[in-house]
Amino acid sequence: MKSIYQVLCTIVLFALITPAFAQKYRTTADTGKLNAEYVKVQNKIADLTAQLSEAQSNLPNYQTKALNAGNTAQTAVQTSDASANKATSGNMGDVKDAKNEANNAYDKAKDAQNANKDVSKLNDKIIGLNHELAKQRQRLKDLEQYRSVIYSQLPR
Repeated sequence: MKSIYQVLCTIVLFALITPAFAQKYRTTADTGKLNAEYVKVQNKIADLTAQLSEAQSNLPNYQTKALNAGNTAQTAVQTSDASANKATSGNMGDVKDAKNEANNAYDKAKDAQNANKDVSKLNDKIIGLNHELAKQRQRLKDLEQYRSVIYSQLPR
């Protein structure tokens, strides 16, 4: 039982000490690699910002299309309902028209559903881009801290 506690304490000790030595860039020799990663992260941030801007500018168009598709679907349903009421008279031509109107209303409803899914996907994309952008900005801050540590080690 004592040996289990010793092993457990050793593991906890290593877990606490490891982040202190986890800094990737420590010496002035690492400055080149640090600067290369810094530029890479900056470029990634610029790319993500452009993607986010594009997605946010497209969002109103998608929302408008979804709203229009919903309104069109409602109109098609009302037309289909009117045709169905007219078809109850028993005229075979009216029944066929009602069937065609019902199929049309179904297609319009599917279009509206797909438009709403597109809006949802775009919203999810915007959320994902914001999350990734926050991660990259945090990485950039970390790299700036590494840079300041390295520069503080330089002889003056």
